Amino acid sequence: MTPTGARGALPGADRSTDSYLPEHGNGGYRVLHYDLDLDYRVGPNRLAGRATVTAVATQPLSRLTLDLGRFRIQDVRVDGRPARHAHRPDKVHVKPERPIGTGDTFRVDIRYAGNPVPISGRWGDIGWDELTDGVLVASQPNGAPSWFPCDDQPGAKATFRVALTTASPYTVLVTGDPVARRRGAGRTTWVYERREPTAPYLMSVQIGRYELIDLARGGVVQRAAIPPTLRAGFAHDFGRHGEIMEALQRLFGPYPFNEYVVVVADDVLDDPIEAQGMAVFGRNHVDGRRTHERLVVHELAHQWFGNSLTVADWRHIWLNEGFATYAEWLWSGVCGDLPTDALAAQWYARIAARPSDVIVADPGVDRMFDPLVYKRGALTVHALRKKVGDESFFALLRAWVADHQYATVTTGDFRKHAQRFAREPLDGLFAAWLDSAALPPLPR
Repeated sequence: MTPTGARGALPGADRSTDSYLPEHGNGGYRVLHYDLDLDYRVGPNRLAGRATVTAVATQPLSRLTLDLGRFRIQDVRVDGRPARHAHRPDKVHVKPERPIGTGDTFRVDIRYAGNPVPISGRWGDIGWDELTDGVLVASQPNGAPSWFPCDDQPGAKATFRVALTTASPYTVLVTGDPVARRRGAGRTTWVYERREPTAPYLMSVQIGRYELIDLARGGVVQRAAIPPTLRAGFAHDFGRHGEIMEALQRLFGPYPFNEYVVVVADDVLDDPIEAQGMAVFGRNHVDGRRTHERLVVHELAHQWFGNSLTVADWRHIWLNEGFATYAEWLWSGVCGDLPTDALAAQWYARIAARPSDVIVADPGVDRMFDPLVYKRGALTVHALRKKVGDESFFALLRAWVADHQYATVTTGDFRKHAQRFAREPLDGLFAAWLDSAALPPLPR
């Protein structure tokens, strides 16, 4: 099969529209639902999967592609009929027996197996990763193909059902609502459903010998999966989680999912990771002194900014990270630590001491996770708050979250939205903070 030029397919159908990672994601269709049946052996790191991808064609298709890592593909069918296929590095090229018309809903079934490994690239190894005794999946921004075939771009949201079978001593957590657990002879099948539209990178699997405990009682269901040896330190470090959840709901609006799960891996992790309805920390983030509570706030805030509202393109990542960072500053003021203004001034001084060489609204693929995107993004939010006043600012935030729930967003969307809550034009503010590398004056 040739990846381009097939009759009935438009050029670029095997590439996404994402400006930073065009090689991840695909054109020509929109996925509606993923149904994944997975069997995993922890010791040999062996994954066997059956994926059913239901999609609708957005153009005539005589072929299509899906992102998938280095597995052995055993069978591919389209609408139940055998389909020709070729698996090149990280892409499955599929040629259906019959062409698919614009607007047609179709189903691709793929059976695959192998030893899952992370996707390697400029950010290191991303995706399915073995722990000392278990598995951690952290897929931002391009690791989803390390464990299932998908349309791997942030704006390609779909619903999910994931059933995973593994040895019974292990606990399995998947981003989604738990719907079933079936025990067999030494093995257990865990079934989760993610009913809210979800980007593939925000789907996660965590496997370990965890103890399940409640994070908080009443209101939003908040659970944790932790190594039993960390129980005492965790109880203190996450002891205010219920208060944090209540505070963020007052600020941003109702929590957008049915439950929130914190996983603490029994390994050291450089940084915590958020997935949809879940956050994952390393044992090094639990020290019994609440040293990392700001990160607890940051990952929870991503459930509003990044998960419910997901960027349509990676160049808009400040909408995720700037808002989650600002949530840290807001919580600091709520809990009686440094006021938000003081934190803004501190970070402004630190940024001013660095070269001003990042444009927040378009930092470039190599700088999309730069600390300047996070901190200057938060200062942009702070500058907006100072401009419009607290009453309008928090009304603006709650409306932003409510109006775009489970959808994708862009910087342009936010600029238009914010202007609705301002008495004066905001073009100059956004141009200075988002479109220019030069650092504007500290907002007061």
